[in-house]
Amino acid sequence: MHTFQNYSNGRLVGSARSFESVNPATGEAIGLVPHSSPEQVAEAVAAARAAQPAWATRPDAERKALMGQLAQAIKDNAGMLAEWITREQGKPLGGVGEGQVPGAHFEVWACEVWTQVPASLDLPVEVVFEDATRRDEVHRKPHGVVAAIAPWNWPLMIAIWQIIPALRAGNTVVLKPSEYTSIGTLELVRVLGGLLPPGVLNTVSGAGDVGAALTEHPGVDKITFTGSTATGARIAATAARSVTPTTLELGGNDPAIVLPGTDPKAIAMGLFWGAFLNMGQTCACAKRLYVHSSLHDAVVAELKALALAMPMGDGMQPGMAMGPVQNRMQYDKVVALVEDARAGGATIVCGGNPEPGPGNFYPLTLVTGLADGARLVDEEQFGPVLPIVRYDDVEDAIASANRLGAGLGASVWGPDAAQAAAVAARIQAGTVWVNQHGAIHPMVPFGGTKRSGWGVEFGVEGLKGMTRGQVISVKK
Repeated sequence: MHTFQNYSNGRLVGSARSFESVNPATGEAIGLVPHSSPEQVAEAVAAARAAQPAWATRPDAERKALMGQLAQAIKDNAGMLAEWITREQGKPLGGVGEGQVPGAHFEVWACEVWTQVPASLDLPVEVVFEDATRRDEVHRKPHGVVAAIAPWNWPLMIAIWQIIPALRAGNTVVLKPSEYTSIGTLELVRVLGGLLPPGVLNTVSGAGDVGAALTEHPGVDKITFTGSTATGARIAATAARSVTPTTLELGGNDPAIVLPGTDPKAIAMGLFWGAFLNMGQTCACAKRLYVHSSLHDAVVAELKALALAMPMGDGMQPGMAMGPVQNRMQYDKVVALVEDARAGGATIVCGGNPEPGPGNFYPLTLVTGLADGARLVDEEQFGPVLPIVRYDDVEDAIASANRLGAGLGASVWGPDAAQAAAVAARIQAGTVWVNQHGAIHPMVPFGGTKRSGWGVEFGVEGLKGMTRGQVISVKK
């Protein structure tokens, strides 16, 4: 079995310890991943720190050009990277474009796009005040060394969201991939690292102890993390002790509200993918659906028809639309939430009974007959299960949407876009989509409120988050 390596200070680095990466569709080990030692974490941070001053002072045009080369390298290696995503994360290979399953090839394409866009952006000096006596400018300066911790659900795409804006702004990066999906991310960094000066982009791999060693290191100047609220809270506590800036994109449990008068057939496909993209393993998926009583049964019927028609299996096989839950811990959580709903008298409209066999396959499941307070409604399932809650008054639906601590995304669906947007404005979430769900864009800021984190990614605002402002005030 092949042992993969980290990329640190311009070279490939192994470790004395390693662990298996497992294909969630088959249960088979597909490679060995190094478990970085505390000394290796410190070496990676030291390499990033040594490389950062020269990287920050490199002409901006050169850094832009290098970002373009990184995008091309991703494109050139798209097939290899997509296969690792499917084998390790589980999403089908799929494709790119209208009508294609948004799977591994889509994720690699997104990596390319989210590399190109920051390369096109500028952060010019901003004159914030000027009169006859003074001129005040805001200059954007890099933080220094950025510690990035990537999740297992979109292991390459979210790593790119962390890496590229940091590099574009003049920071250097030490990235820790999820221990569940390390190989594809390590291979991505291996491809990119050879195009960059040594120390500019580095990786360390392992379990939570490696992430803790990285975020606690005094040589780290900024932390960016995507993952669970519980882990984010621990990172925030660590960062608070050293007053280290953070960007945290945490759990969702996004509500979706279907307003009266909506055409169930017209919204069914958008709602379906809004809930079940990547088997529901996306922070901003719709995870609780509130449907007006006049439409409830029709919406459920449309979603059921789509769920039953979607082929599920090993994503390396052609024609698959759905893959496995990525890891057994998450699979067991999904099972427990559905069984709790069943025991409470909820109706399992479809799914809910996984067939025995290898892999973490759980059928697409729709559950009705639930109310606020049920575990499946109140807890983020992060899997292929959608609770559908009936409501009679829009005010009640808005109150239900806002009652939980999560505040990442939400959506409102209705025949009148202006009316739906008015409802959307009352939802407590970082992004509220109207007649769509999860439609992120590399130029549009994205981030959460409440317990879904702070800071934003994407676009100019996301790029600013990888910098600190310095005011230069000149007396005339």
